[in-house]
Amino acid sequence: MTRQAGIQRKTKETDIELTLNLDGSGDSSISTSIPFFDHMLTAFSVHGLFDLDVKAVGDIDVDMHHTVEDVGIVLGQAFSKALGDKKGISRFGEGAVPMDDALCRVNVDLSNRPYLVYHMPESIRIFTEFNVWLAKEFFQAFSVHAATNLHINALYGENDHHVIESVFKAFGRAMRDATRINPEIAGVLSSKGAL
Repeated sequence: MTRQAGIQRKTKETDIELTLNLDGSGDSSISTSIPFFDHMLTAFSVHGLFDLDVKAVGDIDVDMHHTVEDVGIVLGQAFSKALGDKKGISRFGEGAVPMDDALCRVNVDLSNRPYLVYHMPESIRIFTEFNVWLAKEFFQAFSVHAATNLHINALYGENDHHVIESVFKAFGRAMRDATRINPEIAGVLSSKGAL
């Protein structure tokens, strides 16, 4: 069974091509013209063991928001397409990652019920233009377009770089956990018989 997807999305604000292999080894080629975002998507790919190629051109001279949000849309669509009917997947996933001063926990349910919970530490200091609130736009778009219940809880941290990096790594681990094929699951993991 091939669990791969390729998505293209072009608007007046962004032009994105993305390919995803759920059963990869963490290989990636990321180019969004936002170096820190590239770094975060690479971390997601490596720690989720997903093969991910992203080429995104956007109006970053105006703002990074459109590119970041639209990559979230396209990545969510790619997961939805690659998962197909979701038969045999574990459905639920969790990941917890410490990074220096920061600790983040991510839980997902590939339930076809999109919802984002996003808690950041009150003590966080914003040092960079790509910050936790811009990252929230990515995760909101992903949650909607992957039809995923996504809970992101950064338990503590002071440096926004460390907080965001722990989030993306934990997100990768949680998605890997949830998308794994479990041979004990014949259909979809639901008492209703459908997701």
